[in-house]
Amino acid sequence: MKAPRSILVVVTRRIGDVLLATPVIRSLRRHWPDAAIDVLVFGGTEGALAGNPDIRQVLTIAERPTAGTHLRLAMRLWRRYELSISLVPSDRPTLYAWLAGRLSCGLVVDTPKHRWKKWLLDRCRPYNNADTHTVNVYLRTLELLDVESLPQVIAGGSANDAARARQKLHEAGVHGAFAVMHPSPKFPYKSWTLDGWRETGRWLAGQGLHVVLTGGPDPDERARVATIAQALPGAIDLSGQLSLAETAGVLAQCNLYIGPDTAITHLAAALDVPVVTLFGPSDPVKWGPWPAQPSGRDNPWLRHGSQRAGKIFLLQGGGLCVPCLHEGCARHINSLSDCLQQLPAARVIAAAAALLKEYPATRIDRPPPPQ
Repeated sequence: MKAPRSILVVVTRRIGDVLLATPVIRSLRRHWPDAAIDVLVFGGTEGALAGNPDIRQVLTIAERPTAGTHLRLAMRLWRRYELSISLVPSDRPTLYAWLAGRLSCGLVVDTPKHRWKKWLLDRCRPYNNADTHTVNVYLRTLELLDVESLPQVIAGGSANDAARARQKLHEAGVHGAFAVMHPSPKFPYKSWTLDGWRETGRWLAGQGLHVVLTGGPDPDERARVATIAQALPGAIDLSGQLSLAETAGVLAQCNLYIGPDTAITHLAAALDVPVVTLFGPSDPVKWGPWPAQPSGRDNPWLRHGSQRAGKIFLLQGGGLCVPCLHEGCARHINSLSDCLQQLPAARVIAAAAALLKEYPATRIDRPPPPQ
């Protein structure tokens, strides 16, 4: 097809989904270097694209917008782009792509209920929600355009974000090797035990590492992180103090990262940091962290068992039901998952020890950034 001058990519989902859409954006940028690429996301998830060099502009829409907000967005999008791509097979993203693009493409669930989307879009691919990693699901849309896929997740952030991260580490007294623990996912069903985090943190400190704790601004999340920090003398609690781009700046300098199935874990993997990630009900085939140096588009993860890909150890909780693909044992996002609650700290520590042996944590003196 003729090189489009303007492209809109629609990925209205959670932060992790937005981050895992960056291989599509990078592929489009490499194939059409002169195109202006905009991305439409839910408000609150745009931090995943901060400082991304492939993007001209990030547009946002509320997850539950008013009718007036919808109408204003529709008027703003109407045939504004030569090409639009929806990476989400839901109704609204498909409509956004149809509104925006003179040529529209997207993913469609291949059932009678969703067949109208095939008629709406100019080009579409079936959506495989079971046996394909999310990165590869998104990259399939490029087959509609004969665009070569580049399966690399892009961690954004500017030089200013990196400088602010260095400054915060310096002010906290972190001048040597350090590990990051991200103990509080957005949803409790993905969480590990407080005792597990404490035991792992004490072991890390015993290896001569500073322990840095990260987390979001939610009061419950900050309280959870603070509880862990209180049991770890010398631990640095940065929860609620970093933007997503600043968090990337911290992760880029750390020697080891430990976290659950969350967007921050995807970010650490994209930055090629040694990662230990804890998986319970989530499906690794679809949501396992995508390695920074993937072997092509091959799916790096199996559905069952603890495993490794590159610098990433994926530890799966035990039980014949794992992964159940449900939101906790009580089937709601605020319930806990027994497979994670029963995961012993010894397994996490053994994985961390193996990575630190392979990638030794050497001392690094980090001077503060220029004022």
